[in-house]
Amino acid sequence: MTDTPQPAFTAYHRHGFVRVATSTPRVRPADVGYNCDSILEEARRADRARADLVVFPELCLSSYALDDLHMQDALLSAVEADLARIAAESAKLTPVLLVGAPLRRDGRLYNCAVVIARGRVLGVVPKSFLPNYREFYEKRWFAHGRATGGEITVAGQTVPFGDDLIFEARDLTGLIFHVEICEDLWTPAPPSGQAAMAGALILANLSASNIVIGKASDRHLLCRSQSMRAFAAYAYAAAGPGESTTDLAWDGQGMIYELGDLVAESTRFAADPELTLADVDTGRILSERMRTGSFNDAARHHEPAFRRVAFDHRPHHENAGLIRPMRRFPYVPNRETHLDQDCYEAFNIQVEALRRRFEATHGRSMVIGISGGLDSTHALIVAAKACDRMGLPRDRILAFTMPGFATSEGTKDNAWKLMRAMGVTADEIDIRPAARQMLADMGHPFSDGEPVYDVTFENVQAGLRTDYLFRLANQRQGFVIGTGDLSELALGWCTYGVGDQMSHYAVNAGVPKTLIQYLIRWTTRTGQFDPETDRVLEAILETEISPELVPAGEGEEIQSTEWVIGPYELNDFFLYHIMRYGAAPSKVAFLAWHAWHDIGEGRWPDGFPEAKRNQYDLETIRHWLERFVQRFFATSQFKRSALPNGPKVSAGGALSPRGDWRAPSDSVATPWLNELRANVPERWPSD
Repeated sequence: MTDTPQPAFTAYHRHGFVRVATSTPRVRPADVGYNCDSILEEARRADRARADLVVFPELCLSSYALDDLHMQDALLSAVEADLARIAAESAKLTPVLLVGAPLRRDGRLYNCAVVIARGRVLGVVPKSFLPNYREFYEKRWFAHGRATGGEITVAGQTVPFGDDLIFEARDLTGLIFHVEICEDLWTPAPPSGQAAMAGALILANLSASNIVIGKASDRHLLCRSQSMRAFAAYAYAAAGPGESTTDLAWDGQGMIYELGDLVAESTRFAADPELTLADVDTGRILSERMRTGSFNDAARHHEPAFRRVAFDHRPHHENAGLIRPMRRFPYVPNRETHLDQDCYEAFNIQVEALRRRFEATHGRSMVIGISGGLDSTHALIVAAKACDRMGLPRDRILAFTMPGFATSEGTKDNAWKLMRAMGVTADEIDIRPAARQMLADMGHPFSDGEPVYDVTFENVQAGLRTDYLFRLANQRQGFVIGTGDLSELALGWCTYGVGDQMSHYAVNAGVPKTLIQYLIRWTTRTGQFDPETDRVLEAILETEISPELVPAGEGEEIQSTEWVIGPYELNDFFLYHIMRYGAAPSKVAFLAWHAWHDIGEGRWPDGFPEAKRNQYDLETIRHWLERFVQRFFATSQFKRSALPNGPKVSAGGALSPRGDWRAPSDSVATPWLNELRANVPERWPSD
């Protein structure tokens, strides 16, 4: 890499993003001059959109559906002349252009992708696999480009030629790409797979691909699969209207996938040219490769040999927004077409895990504490479904509400309504007498009437509740179901050993708070329980999240968890990007601002209540991110190191020391705090 100034915090280049575009320009069969003008028009539009890389369709300079006209010298000479014009015009433009063109070399004709940037032709990639079946007849005209190698002269420049080229920008981390053409992707072993193992992060496909019923779905399947299997981004551009319709039709499908996620898609059958843009997170791709040893094992096994073509990209490093779907709730299902399936899976992972563990214990009962809050509510409905699945009566669930000094009538009432609605064995144990005795034995000021509500005061209550549950399980041949969730484990917001950190089975340990809220809403929306239960669940969802351990004074608000540790929706966002991808705090802050700064931008999870939609400025994000980093890295790992068993639910990860997250309990947070403080401004410059 060459030495370049560090971009500003607001620039997407600073955080590992590369802006990729697919383009479907206007074309006319064999009208090379017209097609060249169209390509340049779209290239200028991509430049205005601050794209770094533009993928055009296969043979777009000549047009694809020409049959034997491909072999005409006049046409081929016109292509070569206009490639020189495109190269000259590219000197004024930022994007790297991938242009499809037929080219002659050593008495053979090749179907090529010509890579052009800043006035130069960087290289030429010939198509490796030529379709010659059904409507395709490419072997009549073209030679295959497998293992060709060497050089070719284009636009007066002698440049690398072959299927073994990877292009890499010296001055923009992540702009490392490989090019293949249409049929190459449809083969059992696409060339891009080898290129990914050799280091390419962005895989581009210049395609013609006529349209027939169902083929668009096939293309999606191939691009998604290749981006996922190759741990890469995959940008695909198909020929569109303007191609000859003598025997075929064209839909101009463009799409960009990243690690199996669709990040951008064009409108098909559009009359006007389509420019589809997405900011590809190359840092995320590199993170996944680093974390997946089998990817690197495959690369070592195959040892693919590629030539690297290095070039100076001269990126703009501007604040040009961020073009990609940003999930405010990365743990919450967001695939509209698969919403019920995703929620069903998340819920039933917990149900099945609890069912198996209960059967293995040969116990008679499940013991659970019910507070009237989100976590215990969710654990209870999971337990109820587990009993239903095992054919056991729900009265085998022994549910206890255990009011303390700050328990409100509202949450206690909800706890009782929920237990009755679920048909479990319900009881109440008032922990206050035992808590007073313990506090008195300790000489705590509260026992002398002083309003001292310190952590000891809180943990005496939390510990007593867990102690009662374990002793009840001893007494009644059962085991204790844990209610604590993934968000609390990340923040250390749980009482160690004798509190909600401990149980016989931590059924919620893989589920963050935001997902618990959404899954409870899903159960009410899809009729998983009866209407009476649904009403109670809706009331619990509307209740302020609180440990209810500190009494509120006259006119005071109840103790609020989120006032102390920050909004769970932000904390879950931080957790996902730090735990799953190892993102630096500055990148997390950048992503969080783009996800959360405007309530009206982006898509909210299906059915998310309007009244609960929030937005946050950078100052707020930075404040809570600093506290998250301190808690996550420096103060709470010891609680996770002693975590009971519990199921992983989300691909976003879990914090079990036997699974996704293994870390020392005595680490410091200094590197993360320093990175945040050095690189994240107090406010977004435009605020």
